[in-house]
Amino acid sequence: MSFFKKLKDRLTKSSSKLDEGLDAIVEEGSEADVAPDVTPEAVIPPPSPVPDPQPAPPSTEPEPQPVPPAPAPKVPPLDEGLVPQPPEAEPAAAPKAGLLGRLLGRVGPGGAPRRVLDDEMLEQLEELLIAADMGVDTALRVTANLAEGRMGRRVSSQEIKQALATEIARIMEPVARPMPLTSNRPQVVLVVGVNGSGKTTTIGKLASQFRAAGKSVVIAAGDTFRAAAVEQLQVWGDRAGVPVMVAPQGSDPASLAFDAMTRAEAEGADLLLIDTAGRLQNRADLMEELSKIVRVIRKKDPSAPHNTLLVLDATTGQNALSQVEVFRKLADVSGLVMTKLDGTARGGVLVALADRFGLPIHAIGVGEQIDDLDAFDPEEFAVALVGLEA
Repeated sequence: MSFFKKLKDRLTKSSSKLDEGLDAIVEEGSEADVAPDVTPEAVIPPPSPVPDPQPAPPSTEPEPQPVPPAPAPKVPPLDEGLVPQPPEAEPAAAPKAGLLGRLLGRVGPGGAPRRVLDDEMLEQLEELLIAADMGVDTALRVTANLAEGRMGRRVSSQEIKQALATEIARIMEPVARPMPLTSNRPQVVLVVGVNGSGKTTTIGKLASQFRAAGKSVVIAAGDTFRAAAVEQLQVWGDRAGVPVMVAPQGSDPASLAFDAMTRAEAEGADLLLIDTAGRLQNRADLMEELSKIVRVIRKKDPSAPHNTLLVLDATTGQNALSQVEVFRKLADVSGLVMTKLDGTARGGVLVALADRFGLPIHAIGVGEQIDDLDAFDPEEFAVALVGLEA
């Protein structure tokens, strides 16, 4: 299965939110444009009442001889047609599906609806993009660019999706860059991020992929406080055929990083991937520890670390922006990796990150398997995000 196919299949929480939301916005506006003007008076008038029979005036003529009365004519009952009956009313048209119905996929007849792109529709589009965690500033910029040359025109949801995908890809094109390889031996890659962001898994996947590309790799298990992280890295190291350096639990991670650089240099390794403990950006003591790792590394090589990758969890939404702010100051972040895009409806945050910071996005992850992490492709991401086919 191609990575785009995985991305398209697994980005459903984000893509369905935008896809179905755009369909609903266009359908709602198109229904308002063509609502029939029906008045209650335009109905069949009621039948005219039948007048009561009047008694005959008294006669002054002499009474005739009694004659046997003639049989009275048979009067048909009223329901046989003497009184005009109103024609049967046409059955009332079923009400059009509401917003919930449209979100569930009930599409009305008549083909794809179209709606005039006006200020009201732009506001709805902005709200939808903000709900997908694209951020206020980015959402306003995207909709403003999307409106150029289209205001006042009738557009379908398919046209809006294509225009939206083009605009998202344009924003993200400058930041879609693979992690650069340098001539340094070893090339030191420091991997940072908050608890649960997916750092350990990302390091294992990167090590396996670099190893498959013919690079010699060493991993340093710098999360010395969490035994599970060390064990997880050792599993990945065995799977990829990559050595993993560990230290006793609770030992100084900066010392481990220094020792790992010495070993990688002695063995002629191409890359040294250093894991770090997950830390919250509002914990000053933990962030200071990260700064110490960087200072110690630079005693060995003033140019190290050559890459500092910040791993972000897509499910955190807009909180990822504040994480980038803090980690850039402490660790000089050089690139981003976004994980867990398969488990969130907030995939738009990646667009906000690209628009605000312009940091390279090296890779994205959509699962736990080795091939569920791949280089970031802006066009494929944009198409998948809005629910289009390739």
